[in-house]
Amino acid sequence: MDGEAGGATPSAPAAPAAPMTSAPAAAAAADGVTTNADVFGPACSQLPQGDEPGSLNSMGPQPVATAASTNPLLSTLVTAVGQVDGLADTLNSQEAITVFAPYNGAFDEVKAALGDQAFTELLGNQEQLGGLLSYHVVPKRYDAAGLVEAATVTELAGGDVTIGGTPEAPTVTDGMGNTANVLCGNIPTENATVFVIDKVLMPAG
Repeated sequence: MDGEAGGATPSAPAAPAAPMTSAPAAAAAADGVTTNADVFGPACSQLPQGDEPGSLNSMGPQPVATAASTNPLLSTLVTAVGQVDGLADTLNSQEAITVFAPYNGAFDEVKAALGDQAFTELLGNQEQLGGLLSYHVVPKRYDAAGLVEAATVTELAGGDVTIGGTPEAPTVTDGMGNTANVLCGNIPTENATVFVIDKVLMPAG
């Protein structure tokens, strides 16, 4: 796991000198489907460019778990998903979902808080890990404006998260009261809209 984080630090990536794309449209898309032009956030510039694996052009036609597997911001998340039997296939087979995807540094924070042994035990507990990861998936597809308009969304694992902020800078507050910021949002994949966030969401209780 140590090598998976790719040198990410627990702090959020610094904003690039110029935004990669324009801000998202203020109006919510009825189906939550976005395009590359809708992508926004300070970490979007860290994605590969053009048609390279992990780029917007590469991820767009792929189902979400496959698309995430090439995203350099999400290598720790992809490793965690791979620890749960069938979870990647389940995510890929969903028809329209929203995924809050913690970037590598978010898992570094969890590891630091839990300690190496407890973190390793979490990764080895399929039921607990599967529930935690499913708490990052909404069984409905939203763009940023749609999330802010909804205000509260229910996760695939049960439990709600609260959406705050604006469509240009949404926040996600979990069941424990922790608030995550969006580092790169409105990322389109074949079956999901993805929001890379700076914290691992924790359900209440």
